[in-house]
Amino acid sequence: MVEPLALGTYPTPLEEAPRLAAALRLDRLWIKRDDLIGPGGGGNKARKLRYTAAEALAAGATTLVTTGAPQSNHARATAAVAARLGLRCVLVLAGHRAAQPPQPSGNLLLDELAGAEIIWSGERAPADVAREVTDAFLIPFGGSSPTAVQAYAECARELTTQAEFDQVVVAVGSGGTMAGLVSGLGADRVFGVAVGAVSDPDAAVRSLLDADPGPLTIDRGRIGPGYATVTDEVRAALRLAARTEGLFLDPIYTGRALAGLAANATPGSRMILLHSGGLPGLFGTTQPLP
Repeated sequence: MVEPLALGTYPTPLEEAPRLAAALRLDRLWIKRDDLIGPGGGGNKARKLRYTAAEALAAGATTLVTTGAPQSNHARATAAVAARLGLRCVLVLAGHRAAQPPQPSGNLLLDELAGAEIIWSGERAPADVAREVTDAFLIPFGGSSPTAVQAYAECARELTTQAEFDQVVVAVGSGGTMAGLVSGLGADRVFGVAVGAVSDPDAAVRSLLDADPGPLTIDRGRIGPGYATVTDEVRAALRLAARTEGLFLDPIYTGRALAGLAANATPGSRMILLHSGGLPGLFGTTQPLP
């Protein structure tokens, strides 16, 4: 096991959200502010990179390579951490540059600002292109690996010292964040909301765990037409968080997580919403908001 790097500030704050709790008919609601971790805009990807970047350095890497969508939070966090560590960074992003707006925005703007080299995969799978980058340490899609799971087992330990709660609600993309929380809290205390990043989120989470956690609770009803789309339900969640707590969420991950919490909330319960970051993606969407 590698020693995690000192990237960011821990434990992250747990802030009470009483007006949002009242709107959802919850007894209490807290927001776990992993969006405040830093560096590079923070978020759950930055917490994972404490472990995966440490693994890369232990292997003698001088280049980090990873994959993602054009507005990937993980790609942006990897670019920032690579800059912080003095490493070269190569990001293999899905699709064609010509399909993007002429001026980069959101996460893509930050990728370029941090000095990452961007390769567009075109018609090929990004993972296949990434494996062709020589002399580089490959960090998996979404930063999710057995090593990265340790990051959210760490977060689970933080939560148990910060509040007494029933469940933590988390967006599920590549699966590593939920896997870590499940390993630390147990499956019954973690409620996942799928974002459509993988076809089988249940299998993605299980593949990262050493033992069978039992039944997982994952809401798959908030995806809409697909991963990159923003539904009316998510728009409503974004407005609700902003207008009750001044809390800004992104439309792909945390917006869906709150929409899932709103649709499944048990009146009177005590819940935690994991704010996994992603705010730069709000400024990269081409869809109408709010």
